[in-house]
Amino acid sequence: MKRILTWLQATSEQIHIGNYFWAIKPMLDLIDKFSVDPTNEFIVFIANMHSLNTVQNGAQLALNTRNLVKCYLACGLDPQKVLIFNQSDVPAHAQLKVVLEPLTTFAFMKRMHKYKDFLQSGKEDEINLWTVTYPILMAWDIILYDADIVPVGKDNKQHMEFARDIAWKFNNIYGETFKLPGEYIQEDVATVPWIDGRKMSKSYNNYIWLFDSDDILLKKVKSITTSALSIEESKNPDECNLYNIAKLFLDKQENQELRAKYLNGWLSFKYAKEYLYEKILPFIQNIRKNSEHITDEEIRVLLSKNAEKANEIANQKIKDVYNKVGFNL
Repeated sequence: MKRILTWLQATSEQIHIGNYFWAIKPMLDLIDKFSVDPTNEFIVFIANMHSLNTVQNGAQLALNTRNLVKCYLACGLDPQKVLIFNQSDVPAHAQLKVVLEPLTTFAFMKRMHKYKDFLQSGKEDEINLWTVTYPILMAWDIILYDADIVPVGKDNKQHMEFARDIAWKFNNIYGETFKLPGEYIQEDVATVPWIDGRKMSKSYNNYIWLFDSDDILLKKVKSITTSALSIEESKNPDECNLYNIAKLFLDKQENQELRAKYLNGWLSFKYAKEYLYEKILPFIQNIRKNSEHITDEEIRVLLSKNAEKANEIANQKIKDVYNKVGFNL
């Protein structure tokens, strides 16, 4: 049996296409690959506890959570195959954090890129404890469920390494308890670029929402900056943000044809933007259509039902952990 797990934070009312290609699309692919074995399990949760670092409004966080579940379902995650639940509905997440923190040094946490990013931003005095301990939070989410495979973006590879390190450290001290999880990173979508070539991120405000209207999508695509090369000049597709986003939506033949147009010259960036828009539009329209009939009540019922299943899994692990560290007399 293999257990495959992924998550997204409920920090916005929608998710962007980068989130889709880092977490949802890989999970859909893994379901296709592994669902032939009925013993394999697929877990997707909403990391709403992590979301408190940026969303400190109760009504907004609840809305974001419902919308994220709606996105999951609209993107094709089948609730009959995938256990979708709310992180905060499982107390074991917080319980495991208490056990893992004493095994982690502050010096180690300072090496994590989340902490370094804040230092480089010149906001050292604004760093909260969540920023420092985030790798621990992610580690407990993963090893609590004995995940074998975790689809993530490239920027989370370091966090996956830490999850394995802390699981190994606990096992070394208390005996075999946690699986050492493996990351699943699709290199061709490991980093989804946007306007300025940086990773598509809510932090940079440079994203395409999955529920963007047709007009807003067109406006965003037109705003992508391009090089100053003339129409007749040959262009390197791998250096063009338009191509690097478009290729996510292309099959092998379409990709080869588009690359040839770049390399052969006489490709205008106006054409490239129109082409990109035409490729993204049906993808987004389909997700919007799928979401129209999903009600808030359906989401509440689903999360309530799945909380029971998630707690069954998590409580078994916590019982084992508590026995080994000496909490249970």
